[in-house]
Amino acid sequence: MVKKKNSKSIAKKQLTRTEEFELMKLVMDKFLLLGVFMMGVGFYMLVATSYALETGFAVLGSGAIVMLLFSYIMVKEYQFLSH
Repeated sequence: MVKKKNSKSIAKKQLTRTEEFELMKLVMDKFLLLGVFMMGVGFYMLVATSYALETGFAVLGSGAIVMLLFSYIMVKEYQFLSH
């Protein structure tokens, strides 16, 4: 007979401050990269193609929203880490 491990006996690993900060940097870097990429594509659509003016503004605006979300999350995390 095979014994099953009790899921309650396995403790969750607590991250250190340094590990938590490194993980946060990885996630926030993806937000920043996505926002810059979206704004770049939107700007390209505005400049290079004359028929996609509305789409270019929409993508540019979406990138700006992602960047604002990035800055909001960074401020919240900074306030959380400073206390």
